[in-house]
Amino acid sequence: MNAPVRRIEIRTAQAPGHAAMAGRPRIDVARPAPAPHGRVRGAGHPQRWFSAVRLFAIATLAILYWGYRFPTEQYLTPQTGVGYALGIVGGSSMLLLLFYPLRKRVRALAFMGTTKRWFQAHMALGVVGPVLILFHSNFSLGAVNSNVALFCMLVVSGSGLFGRYFYAHIHHGLHGRKANLAELRDYAEKLRWVTTNVEFLPDLVAQIEYEEQRILARSERIVLLARPLTGAVGVYLARRRLRGYVMRALSEADATPGAPRARREQLRGTARQYIDDRLAATRRVVEFGAFEQLFSLWHTLHLPLFLMLLIAGIVHVIAVHVY
Repeated sequence: MNAPVRRIEIRTAQAPGHAAMAGRPRIDVARPAPAPHGRVRGAGHPQRWFSAVRLFAIATLAILYWGYRFPTEQYLTPQTGVGYALGIVGGSSMLLLLFYPLRKRVRALAFMGTTKRWFQAHMALGVVGPVLILFHSNFSLGAVNSNVALFCMLVVSGSGLFGRYFYAHIHHGLHGRKANLAELRDYAEKLRWVTTNVEFLPDLVAQIEYEEQRILARSERIVLLARPLTGAVGVYLARRRLRGYVMRALSEADATPGAPRARREQLRGTARQYIDDRLAATRRVVEFGAFEQLFSLWHTLHLPLFLMLLIAGIVHVIAVHVY
């Protein structure tokens, strides 16, 4: 990835069908506009390829694949030994999920640790528990009561993944403060003022503004819950067009005598980073309302699903030990 240029100059120009941004002051910047109250997902912060969450997800998928392909029934049995212990630990992990909502709502439980730590534990246990239960069951079906408990567990665990995805789009990081549309719009506007229009790209800012207005105008005509998809498609196409413009402009600059190659590489890296920051902020504005509504719907359904899992798990344990 190209390193961003540390100083950026402003020059305004007019794009076809779009007003010029004349009158803005000259701004020298060393970094993008600060995100509102901390990290904002997808705006101004390139994601790392390897993070603790991604490594955890990769390790979980690898373990599940190995367990599914490996003949675990030759070494584990749900009734005794390690297989039985995996069921106990997995079921206990699912019960511990209740501590996060209790800690969040009951102040008297503050001695148990911060809600942030319990939220992290809640997410980890929501994955570890089902994995242990799958090994306990040897990745196969059994009696009716165990099948019902297994199905409920998979539904709850799967819904939790959707909930985490929705949550991350309307909060400042995991367990961060909830965002709001006004501050996301404000952040997008700040990015517009930190404009770059370096010497070889006199129309870049106006082109970006034109693409942003197209994305926003199109989203207003789309039903709310469909906006994340249409916003993602619109941003993808706009990014391709804008990057194509940058490549064409810099290709034309190759013919300019004395234009240093290193400088052109810096300009390309700066232009691409700025395009990504601007479009990411616009996408956040477009999709925020939809993710807020989706998270509300998910939250309404998640608790009844968990209660179903709890009842099915209790019935399964009683059936196994009584019958």
